[in-house]
Amino acid sequence: MIKEYKCPNCGGAVKFDSSSQKMKCPYCDTEFEIAALEEYQKEIAAPAKDYFGWAEEAGETWEAGEFDDLSSSSCPSCGAELLGDKNTVAMVCPCCGNAQIVSQRLSGFLKPDYLIPFKRDKKAAVEALKNFNKGKRLLPDFFTEDNHINNIQGVYVPFWLFDAEADGRVCYKATKEKKRQDSSFYYTETSFYSIVRDGSISFEKIPVDGSERMDDTYMDAIEPFDYKQLREFHTSFLAGYLAEKYDVDAEKSKERAAERIKTSVESEFARSVSGYNSVKIESSSVSVKGSKPSYALFPVWVLNTKYKKENYLFMMNGESGKLVGKLPIDLRKIWKYGFIYSGILSIIFAVLFLAAFVLDKEGIVNIGMLSAGKILAYVLIALVFAFAIGFGYVWSWRSSMNTAVSPGQANAYMVSDSLDFREKTDRFLYNTVTKTKRQTTQSYSGGAKDFSRGKY
Repeated sequence: MIKEYKCPNCGGAVKFDSSSQKMKCPYCDTEFEIAALEEYQKEIAAPAKDYFGWAEEAGETWEAGEFDDLSSSSCPSCGAELLGDKNTVAMVCPCCGNAQIVSQRLSGFLKPDYLIPFKRDKKAAVEALKNFNKGKRLLPDFFTEDNHINNIQGVYVPFWLFDAEADGRVCYKATKEKKRQDSSFYYTETSFYSIVRDGSISFEKIPVDGSERMDDTYMDAIEPFDYKQLREFHTSFLAGYLAEKYDVDAEKSKERAAERIKTSVESEFARSVSGYNSVKIESSSVSVKGSKPSYALFPVWVLNTKYKKENYLFMMNGESGKLVGKLPIDLRKIWKYGFIYSGILSIIFAVLFLAAFVLDKEGIVNIGMLSAGKILAYVLIALVFAFAIGFGYVWSWRSSMNTAVSPGQANAYMVSDSLDFREKTDRFLYNTVTKTKRQTTQSYSGGAKDFSRGKY
């Protein structure tokens, strides 16, 4: 059975409007309160009586198990066949564009407790992708003009929401350094400390997506979701969008939630460790007590673009508008900008080496006071430094081309002021002292300087 909401004014198919948070008819622009339209729908609902049969059937019969992952039904508006996989609960008819809710596919699965409605429309998703492309110097020149957005879908993605009480005990090893010197050596005194943090943190509604085909990294990267926008689930919110049923149950999702909790506990405890030059974890143990998880649907715009026969995926939080994705990289631009920055740095380093080694006491350039071998060595050193820094800087731009990176934490879902330490101890362990021989200066007749270093 497929359920459709009809406009009481013109009879058109009504959709949920994210901007007004009401049901809106795209034909006559009439808006309706959800509750009122639902009551109207119940009043006019009537069982379908028409049946269309054919004397002969075309095609072959399904083999056993071949259609287990498929389901289909007919659009009540235009009669088109709607085919989806086993996880699709709402779809847009490809023939008439009307929104349909596939009620029969909801059977056998839990009803969502919550839903966050779409706040951003399709136009906002396309605009966000255009803005995402701006300022990306490694992006191919014609990507924005030549790429084709071949698929934009507003999808309600299933999420399990976990409430938890976490108890943790983390032991760190930390160091403090003091430096001093005398006429012959530099001394570094390193003090080592054992640090213990033992306490608890409460978490509320940590989201873990329950869809196999939704990339977990993308789902984590578009967080956080604003829980002030949570609504009790109602099928009317699904009109005009796709929706997924969960195919990863709550039990299987607990592991990911636990990993995020553990990482968050360690990072929050580490924030209380300060005043040290270095801190590293020696041991960590976290235990979690969780209540029954909630089941919710969250809004996600899925954008698929195609450029030179390659597909690129982007996803946008349908509530906050945060967009993440991976852009193509033009390798020629890495070489182009790498050589530009390296060339500039080569000139700068050459000037610095000139000032340091080829100027006499009066500040006059005197190339003759250095041997050809030393000049060549200095030039090579300058080039190595310039190319290493120049290309390293350009290579760092690659991080901006891929923002689909999971934070791996659940800090955004910590209950305010719930961090409670039972133990906070910083214990001194031991000292070590290292010494390095001071630099010595040896003068040459031309006033040039050379340095040699020694370590004790």
